[in-house]
Amino acid sequence: MALIDEILEQPEVLRREFSSELEEVRRIAGEIRKHDVKFVFLAARGTSDNAGLYAKYLLGAHNRIPMALAAPSLFTIYGEPPRLDGALVMGISQSGQSPDIVGVLEEGKRQGCLTLAITNDPKSPLARVADFVIDIHAGPERAVAATKTYTAQLMAVAMLSAALEDSGERFRVLERVPEMVDTVLESASEIEEMAQRYRYMEQCVVLGRGYNYATAFEWALKLKELTYVVAQPYSSADFRHGPIAIVERGFPVMAVAPRGRVFDDMMGLMRGLVEDRRAELVVVSNDEDALAMARTPLSLPDMEEWISPLVSIVPAQIFTMHLTVARGLDTEQPRGLHKVTRTK
Repeated sequence: MALIDEILEQPEVLRREFSSELEEVRRIAGEIRKHDVKFVFLAARGTSDNAGLYAKYLLGAHNRIPMALAAPSLFTIYGEPPRLDGALVMGISQSGQSPDIVGVLEEGKRQGCLTLAITNDPKSPLARVADFVIDIHAGPERAVAATKTYTAQLMAVAMLSAALEDSGERFRVLERVPEMVDTVLESASEIEEMAQRYRYMEQCVVLGRGYNYATAFEWALKLKELTYVVAQPYSSADFRHGPIAIVERGFPVMAVAPRGRVFDDMMGLMRGLVEDRRAELVVVSNDEDALAMARTPLSLPDMEEWISPLVSIVPAQIFTMHLTVARGLDTEQPRGLHKVTRTK
């Protein structure tokens, strides 16, 4: 199966990307620093949009650069793009084919902005229009549901952030990420057994906050794409503002809660969901107390919070793939989906 092969490929993809693009990313960061970039304006769709959520937190926290997510229809359908003075206009796309994402970068260039593409195809239309390109080196992705290209996009974002900060220490941390993913993959058979319990699940919520807000959205997307479960992602903060009312005894809650700045907030919410509402938790974490609270614990290795999205999505991918099989569905051909989606 292409999907499982591509999930298992991720450590090698990340190693290849890191070694192949390190000097180019440093060069790009040097060029960006020469310009008065006031913010990043990002265009992406689907899984790539979730990589953009990670960029929003990482560039904001470590580089103090605000980021705005584009509304591509303003550029294509409405023909009324906003002013982009001072922006680095960035497009993230596995294929680099979607006309609306390309259109945002084209308008950015027309307005005199620097443009950057993060893509798996350095010869794609998106790459051709960009001033700078980060090739994620994921190789051909045959499965419809993106896995290795997502983690490779996160790596590209993290490398750019480290290069903009000119931080050798952060690069040394990133170099260890493939080993962490290897560690998670060693538990694939255990996760397969755990996933069987949820084969009749029809709805759930997926919670994350901070850097792993992106992970919540990507896990929910994979559940919808592959298992057809109605999976709704929330930050732990937004969830308290109304949606928590849907939770009752046995309601499945997926929570991404590695140790870090938002951990205490996530723990407080999970504790309340279990003790007050008798929710059933599936928890991705590297904290023993968080895992002990879960009906289904998905363990992570120790790591710094800022890199955790590159690793925390992997047990979620494995869980979702095995749940798809348990539900008797085709992991390779989700209904109504295609590998390359072109929107205008």
